[in-house]
Amino acid sequence: MLTAGLMFPALFALILLGIPVAFSLTIVAAGAGLVAFGDVAFNQLYGSFYTASTNYILSAVPMFILMGALLERSGIAERLFRVMNMWLSRLPNGLALATIAMGAIFAAAAGVVGAVEVMIGMMAIPAMQKARYNNSLIAGTICAGGSLGTTIPPSVIAVMYASLAQMSVGKLLAGMMLPGLLMVALFLIYIVIHGMLNPIPPDLDEKPAEIIPLGEKLRLTVVTLVPVFALILAVLGTILAGIASPTEAAAVGALGALLLCIINRRFSFGVLSESLSITVRITAMILLIVAAGTMFMGVFAANGGARLIRSFIETAGLGTTGMIVFFLLVVFVLGFVLDWTANILIVVPMFTPFIRSSGVDPVWFATMVLVVIQTGYLTPPMASSIFYLKSIAPPDMTYGQMCRGVLPFIGLQILTLLMIVMFPFLSTWLPDRIVGF
Repeated sequence: MLTAGLMFPALFALILLGIPVAFSLTIVAAGAGLVAFGDVAFNQLYGSFYTASTNYILSAVPMFILMGALLERSGIAERLFRVMNMWLSRLPNGLALATIAMGAIFAAAAGVVGAVEVMIGMMAIPAMQKARYNNSLIAGTICAGGSLGTTIPPSVIAVMYASLAQMSVGKLLAGMMLPGLLMVALFLIYIVIHGMLNPIPPDLDEKPAEIIPLGEKLRLTVVTLVPVFALILAVLGTILAGIASPTEAAAVGALGALLLCIINRRFSFGVLSESLSITVRITAMILLIVAAGTMFMGVFAANGGARLIRSFIETAGLGTTGMIVFFLLVVFVLGFVLDWTANILIVVPMFTPFIRSSGVDPVWFATMVLVVIQTGYLTPPMASSIFYLKSIAPPDMTYGQMCRGVLPFIGLQILTLLMIVMFPFLSTWLPDRIVGF
């Protein structure tokens, strides 16, 4: 068990030295594997790569990524932002409301964290700065909207979680729906209250906005939203109805995104080539981390890692509630040094046996884990969302403003987590009623 206890400190040391996560996992796993298996270690570790490359559920990941890459170039995002702004602009902080709404819709359409944030940020930042929004509110809104791809189905993270925990992807996606919608509602309520308490004074030099007839508004809304919701229904609806597997549904979604590119006259072989290139790069990164994480956890277990965790829980007298709190704290802390892929790969195989043996509903626990991962995605100083935003933000938007901007949304995510804890039916009621109909 000593070797297992040293594996995590060694892993964090390598990551803090700047070694990529996948290579850090592999190096530690190989070193500890030699202790556990001796000369045949590499024969044993090879199985981890084979398992990752032949996992049928994980084959949905590249299709979801391709769908997101094509949607980013389809022209739908620009139209959707204009439509949302058209309906919400007269409300307090209307542009911020439009940004959150667009983030929620694209999270449901693509399910890829990061791509959604960059997409909406490139459109929302100029518009919000022109309307004299505070930079902190701009940063917080974009980061929060971009993070929704974690908890709003379909989600690449949820697909990976379900694969590793050997649970139904459809049930997990269904369990995430109500908490995801609750979080969006809390974001919108906060933004409206913020706008009422801190109104933006009108710009006297600005020309009056063009008045669009109601009929034209409705036409633009239908033309924009119908293709997006049809794509969401094709992907999410077929999974929940049991008509298609996640891999098949993701392939349908990628085809739908390609058709939207063609219909909106945004398709070219250059666009297709760039989308495929992005898909290959991100998929290779994810699957390499999957293989390395599988290898790491296999060696961790072989060196007595499960016994180490069990003895700690029993010695500390945590009980079921204390165990869940401890596991969620581990997920949150790991979020400071690991991206969501490595976090999922480490914690799910390690925690799942204990969750099952204690009789905890796996969908309820998984939903809480995903909310915690999303919270870590926003939490400084190592917040992935802030680094994504920094890559597209103008020079006058500082890191400090970004950190201050995300704090209220972190509080709302914690509030969502507490509501899931107090009312488990938020994540357990829907799966039994709509999965497979």
